[in-house]
Amino acid sequence: MKALFVIMSGDEKMDLALTLAARSLDARRYEDLKVVFFGPSQERLLRLPEPSRQAFEALRSAGAVDSACVNYAKARGIEEELSKVVKLMPAGERIAHYVNSGYVPMVF
Repeated sequence: MKALFVIMSGDEKMDLALTLAARSLDARRYEDLKVVFFGPSQERLLRLPEPSRQAFEALRSAGAVDSACVNYAKARGIEEELSKVVKLMPAGERIAHYVNSGYVPMVF
């Protein structure tokens, strides 16, 4: 199974999702795993506590992090800062791409 983690929460639930995603990737639980950030999670990306930052970096270095929503970033005025951390693309398009490619979405 191919898994798509859609992380929206901007609180401790995001930390749990990042940990689960990183451990799942490390344990090869899925055929493939991708992560898309949307909403409040994008603001938290800019101030991630440890060990969530380590989980994010592990996901990013493995190529599992796809993108964060460009429209949300623009609306919140964090586009420039966030683009230094993650690629910005329309979340709806990215989610549709993965769903249409057979990924099972899991929303956190």
